[in-house]
Amino acid sequence: MSNMIPEKVLNDGTKIPAIGFGTAFIKGAAGVQVLNNAIDAGYRLIDSAFNYENEGVVGQAVRQSSVPREELRISSKLPGRHHAYKEALETIEESLFRAGLDYYDLYLIHWPNPKTDRYLEAWQAMIEAKKRGYVRSIGVSNFLPEHLDRIIQETGVAPSVNQIELHPYFHQEEQRAKDAEHGIVTESWSPLGRGHDMLRDETIAGIAAAHGKTPTQVILRWHIQLGAVPIPRASSLEHQKENLGIFDFELSEAEMQVFARFNRKDGRLWDQNPAEYEEM
Repeated sequence: MSNMIPEKVLNDGTKIPAIGFGTAFIKGAAGVQVLNNAIDAGYRLIDSAFNYENEGVVGQAVRQSSVPREELRISSKLPGRHHAYKEALETIEESLFRAGLDYYDLYLIHWPNPKTDRYLEAWQAMIEAKKRGYVRSIGVSNFLPEHLDRIIQETGVAPSVNQIELHPYFHQEEQRAKDAEHGIVTESWSPLGRGHDMLRDETIAGIAAAHGKTPTQVILRWHIQLGAVPIPRASSLEHQKENLGIFDFELSEAEMQVFARFNRKDGRLWDQNPAEYEEM
């Protein structure tokens, strides 16, 4: 299955798969088994975070996997309480110790925390972490256009990835355009948007039936055709495999336009506006 997943080339020359596996709330021995199943199913991009408190689970799954480490893309994120330069570097080191890894393939600033206003300092630490070999690629999460402009203007280094809330209720056209302007790959967190309503929508169901697919697969395919990298989470092997079955069909332009009716001016589902939200 993994051989069927296309790759995206980041602006630093490294590559990531076109779909990843989210690990929020996946913990303990059961979490290791979930990740083992996901890797066996074909996932190669594994998304974690310091604040998920499961970097050890991810590292254990990597060690147990029959897939060589160099074929996996392991990602984590820096928490807001450690944006100070020295603390940021120490936290990245701690992330590596927790996971028992020699390096992360991708490390992101989890939130900009603009009220605290130390995200530029955190970005400078990320650049240093890459120089030290702690991480192969560096990026951000939940950064708005003004946050991106500032760190790029101040350091001359653009993030490779910006992971944002992106789903059919919240299309983020302006943000995706800004990411593309800087050669930044957009990743989608909460890609199904808690998609219960959508999964029951008759039009989406009709599109799915026309392709011999499920509504979930149609929604994830929508992300792919937007150029985004969705990071769905699935505990069962059945759903893990379902989420990967999106590269053998294509939505028509008319089918893509169906999603426009779901979009909302501010469709954030978690009340987390990066212009104000402070994650610690």
